[in-house]
Amino acid sequence: MKIATYNINGINGRLEILLRWLKEARPDIVCLQELKSETSKFPEQAIADAGYQAIWHGQKSWNGVAILSKTDIREMRRDLPGSDNEFTHSRYIEAFINGIVIGCIYLPNGNPYPGPKFDYKLRWFERLAAHAKDLADLDFPVILIGDYNVMPTELDTYKPEKYLENALYRPETRKAYKDLVDQGWTDAIRTLFPNERIYTFWDYLRDAYGRNAGLRLDHFLLNKKVAGRLAAAAVDKHVRGWKGSSDHAPVWIELADQDVPQTKRSSNKSKPLETKIEEAETHRQENEIPIADLQTLLKDAPKSEIPLKIKPMKATLVDAPFDDPGWIYEIKWDGYRAVATVQNGQAELVSRNNLTFDQFAPINKVLESWKLDLVLDGEIVALDEQGNANFGALQNWRNTKNTTLAYFVFDILWYNGRLLTAFPLYQRREILKALLPENDLVRLSQAFEVDGIEFFEAAKKMKLEGIIAKRADSLYTSDTRSRDWLKIKAKLRQEVVIAGFTKNDGTVKYFSALAIGVYDQKGVLRYIGKVGTGFNTITQKDMMEQFKPLITTECPFDIEPDVDEPSTFRPRRLGAKATWLKPELICEVEYAEITHDGKVRQASFKGMRYDKKPLDVVMEIEADTDDIVEEANLHADMEIVKNEEPKAKKSKAAKPKSSAPVTDLLISSTNDIEEKKIDGHLLKFTNLNKLYWPEDKITKRDMFNYYHQVAPFMVPYLKDRPMSLNRFPGGIHSKSFYQKNVRDSAPDWAETMPHTNETGEEKDYLLGNNEATLLWMATLGCIEMNPWFSRAQSPDHPDYCVIDLDPDKQTFDQVIQAAQEVRKVLDAIDVPSYPKTSGSTGIHIYIPLGAKYTYDQSQLFANIIVKLVQKQIPEFTTLERMVANRKGKMYLDYMQNRPGATIAGVYSLRPKPGATVSMPLSWDEVRPGLTMRDFTIHSALDRLKETGDLFTGVLGEGIDLKTTIQKAQSVFG
Repeated sequence: MKIATYNINGINGRLEILLRWLKEARPDIVCLQELKSETSKFPEQAIADAGYQAIWHGQKSWNGVAILSKTDIREMRRDLPGSDNEFTHSRYIEAFINGIVIGCIYLPNGNPYPGPKFDYKLRWFERLAAHAKDLADLDFPVILIGDYNVMPTELDTYKPEKYLENALYRPETRKAYKDLVDQGWTDAIRTLFPNERIYTFWDYLRDAYGRNAGLRLDHFLLNKKVAGRLAAAAVDKHVRGWKGSSDHAPVWIELADQDVPQTKRSSNKSKPLETKIEEAETHRQENEIPIADLQTLLKDAPKSEIPLKIKPMKATLVDAPFDDPGWIYEIKWDGYRAVATVQNGQAELVSRNNLTFDQFAPINKVLESWKLDLVLDGEIVALDEQGNANFGALQNWRNTKNTTLAYFVFDILWYNGRLLTAFPLYQRREILKALLPENDLVRLSQAFEVDGIEFFEAAKKMKLEGIIAKRADSLYTSDTRSRDWLKIKAKLRQEVVIAGFTKNDGTVKYFSALAIGVYDQKGVLRYIGKVGTGFNTITQKDMMEQFKPLITTECPFDIEPDVDEPSTFRPRRLGAKATWLKPELICEVEYAEITHDGKVRQASFKGMRYDKKPLDVVMEIEADTDDIVEEANLHADMEIVKNEEPKAKKSKAAKPKSSAPVTDLLISSTNDIEEKKIDGHLLKFTNLNKLYWPEDKITKRDMFNYYHQVAPFMVPYLKDRPMSLNRFPGGIHSKSFYQKNVRDSAPDWAETMPHTNETGEEKDYLLGNNEATLLWMATLGCIEMNPWFSRAQSPDHPDYCVIDLDPDKQTFDQVIQAAQEVRKVLDAIDVPSYPKTSGSTGIHIYIPLGAKYTYDQSQLFANIIVKLVQKQIPEFTTLERMVANRKGKMYLDYMQNRPGATIAGVYSLRPKPGATVSMPLSWDEVRPGLTMRDFTIHSALDRLKETGDLFTGVLGEGIDLKTTIQKAQSVFG
């Protein structure tokens, strides 16, 4: 029996996708969540036409659950026991099907944390746990299925540190899930995949699916009565890649009719990695995507003539394996790289240097038999009986016993008039899976979504040449040494030029060793030693036939080497004499190390190479893995930002005046209560003599007077912006709390922005439109003012991007140093920037965007900048979001650029000793000696009289992000 769960995220809008998947997967029972459909609008007839009965509980906005079954359904519950009236919801439905109790669950998301929605999530969890306790011990099989909105372990997220403050990963949430499981439930996926990254959800942002930046949120919990029947499970991940799909993918389990021994449970992912690698070498993997999807996959590919004589994309050699989200891993095949061009029934295999392979005719015949026009990239190998690639056998594969020829295809560049090189790798691989017929001679090279370090160790254990790491979203760049494709060698191998051979005194062999070399950057052939093992008599005889026409009296090396030179390992001379050859032949050698004088040690001959030109043979130097991976990820982020067009029309931001008058005091009396009319509205000011900054003898009256006087400068930066109210009713040392919803508390004249949250609850955010609103917030104890980065007219498009320099153990002079590094990067790419003190310990740097880009694009851009800055001053800065991992370093915070996030606004007071102010600065002022206490409630107004508003450019035109990213790529490489 196959039982599935799928958060459909809008059943009517995605009905076609649901029906397509049901037809393909044929599950017996399906639990659906987030119907976003009223009960009366559930597509009952379409579901029935697909062969399923259904029960459902709908809801108009976010929730709604349903159970589909091929057999009779007996409904048992439409909600959990107990009640909670805070939010309207439809999150649980329960049925009896085929002798099994099925509970379909959508657990509240709970964000933002902290807040009432998170508290509600925990209460709902308590209700689920209470009901589950009764179900766990039933004498019936019970399965609780659905979207729990919980990542139980680190394996369940691609980047745990990113989610520390997310309701999906909070310790309280994870504990609630663990307590539930500990009642005696079995987590099906984690049982079958104890050490695997299994994701079921990928955000819509930043091509998360392409980077495999996923989460596991959908779970099956089985009680003891049914857990033994668990036979298999999987995620139909490819459905997430369908155009217009949900952000979740369907997940399913298979139940046997009776208990299954653990050793018989089938799951490819649960097999040892070595077994999976061995299967990838010897068997073709099943297609995950049906052929019917091919036209959909190709829909957006540009039309193009077939690219002839294209040179393949190259991988960069790095010094160590790594594991990083968004990368896939492949076997490094030990053979000849070959591009296959097939057109009009004619196939040609070409080397990486456009040399034609005529000797592999069987591969050509297979390609021609398919009647397809395409261009493929892959590796030609000779496989031994164990399925391992044998490079030495490849040159004479026809005459080598027990050797199988194979062409492992790992990429497609063009198909049927469509150029595919601008598609991301994961999409090109989907096309390959949909396109390539089953064949033993031409096979799809498998990509592994596993831990890269573990994959390398498995490859090493199996004595493979190495592995290839590829960014899943990488484009195909012909004839470039790409940072998006990396190779990590398990064995040290090097292509070398054969420049001569030696014979020792008294030997009967054709030759004793080969004199080998590589070219340097100036095109000079340098001697790197000799190779004297790895060939038998037959091989030597064949090689001598190739050597004879190349014999010359002139040494090809820049300096004639002593080929009989003794060494630590061979202290005596052997009487070796050299015969020089014209440097036209290439072979591959394996070696133990490169000595201090640049010679290979313990070199062994592996085979001749005919797919490269001698002048292209240079010594491959391993690059630092961490540096290359960081650069690749950085450039990928740049491409994402650059290629995303603005998603909204530019809207005009209100521009503040360069200067404004500083008005007289609002309250000059010593009374404790005063009433004043502001902007035509009567406001009551109470507790005026209360010390809000006790150490500095600064009262609540002083705060009101400050905000009244600074209002002409400050209000333009609050206007139309939703406000997050941080209230300190007793002054800076009192307990504070945040308030966002002002529906029942704001005065009638105050302007607000309505907002409906994910549960359908309607809230009102206060807009900081005038001085009266500013002062009303102050009467609530709002010492600091926290506006959104965007305005009500364009809530998803911020007016500026902010980089927040957040020190730990650093001095303020080091903060200034970091700020100047940010300025250098921005100046280099002609980006205007505006610094201000945070009023606490750091500096905020604003970059105008003009409401032309999304928060996600803004955050990506900030991330690119801070990565470049951190490389300049790594000794005291970090990009670690987790405080525990920062090790006392300054955090270069780019994460503030997200919807609803706020920082202290410009000219805002801060609840800090000294009554400091968040004050704009000129870049000339950002130098050692500047202190936070230079700008306080006492000095800020005098400064404004002198300088005017230095922040006006923040609300200006905004940068062109695409042009800026292109410039960054040219400047920073």
